[in-house]
Amino acid sequence: MPTAFLFGATSMLGWSIWQARAATPFEVVGFCNASTRHRPDGISRAIDLDDADAVRELFAREQPALVVNCAGVCDVEMCERSPAFAWDVNVRGTAALVAHAPPTTRLVHCSSDHVFGGDAGPYAEDSPTAPISVYGRSRVAAEAIALARPDTVVVRAGLWIGPSATGRIGHLDWLRHRHQRGLPMTVVRDEVRSAVWADDAARRVWAIAAADVTGVRHVTATAAIARPALAAYLIDRFAIGAQFAVEDRAARRAPHLGRVELATRYADALAAPLPAVVPAS
Repeated sequence: MPTAFLFGATSMLGWSIWQARAATPFEVVGFCNASTRHRPDGISRAIDLDDADAVRELFAREQPALVVNCAGVCDVEMCERSPAFAWDVNVRGTAALVAHAPPTTRLVHCSSDHVFGGDAGPYAEDSPTAPISVYGRSRVAAEAIALARPDTVVVRAGLWIGPSATGRIGHLDWLRHRHQRGLPMTVVRDEVRSAVWADDAARRVWAIAAADVTGVRHVTATAAIARPALAAYLIDRFAIGAQFAVEDRAARRAPHLGRVELATRYADALAAPLPAVVPAS
């Protein structure tokens, strides 16, 4: 059975992809960050991709057939406060991976709809990128590095809704965690995204990984949804019982996306839209 390395297996995207690994033809080896204190069952290995020496030594020993890269810092506010850190992790980490992965290894690099800013979409794979944050700019730079490599596909996704490895990240667990601790919650009124169920999106990533496609692929939804409607739906569906305030993105400290609806220029099975989290009324 061929081996696949999954970097960032405890990230929001990586955790869902790890959970869906049974449906793949690969023996999946999950890696978390070296600083991760509590590693979930089955994820026993760790690496920081911006540690170029460690990456080089890893690939000198092992040559997986596939790498799925979900590693990176995704906290937009943290990236604004520490742009050098964001660049080290998201850009230098991708550069080390590309520099040292065997040329026979297929690479699936998971990116984000934050490469766009909003209000000029829907955005297809060939739409010009226009990031409005440090995080978004680091994603654009990392994509360019990854796409310069043969047999590589960049997968851009919007919001993945599902459980996280820590029980605190991702929109669903954020709502649960904040409510359980009695903490206030504010949702951005004018942010509209393509939100899909994480398990659906994870299966799509594995299908893309197994296919003979390269370049950029979007994970699209049947509809885009505003953050308040999404939060209200999740609170009702999962009986969370939370309440939240609403604020315009212009009032927030960190840059927030506007309307970023992902579209696609492809018409094959891998491009079929996934069911939106909030069903059409």
